[in-house]
Amino acid sequence: MTVFTPGTIAVIFCAQRTDEDDSGYAQAAQAMETLAAQQDGYRGMDHSRSEDGSGITVSYWANDAAAKAWRDNSDHAAIRESGRAKWYSSYSLHVASIERSYDWEK
Repeated sequence: MTVFTPGTIAVIFCAQRTDEDDSGYAQAAQAMETLAAQQDGYRGMDHSRSEDGSGITVSYWANDAAAKAWRDNSDHAAIRESGRAKWYSSYSLHVASIERSYDWEK
């Protein structure tokens, strides 16, 4: 778990997966996580997926410029088009600025 400083940008990606090409999707998702971690301003990622294929991925960025640079990354854009073509039936994306961040652990 990570506490983020105020002003960190959270990009919240909520998606519904199709049943198409599970192995290709898994490879692409891993490649995107690896690529994102190499980007300037990357601060981390959380993700969860349910059995019905709905999922949420939140990526965290130092600032809005870093989040936009990730959006505009050519490799990310190519994978995004593959996602639209075969891996997702729908998605929504939200960009938010973190004001407070807490952790708790037992």
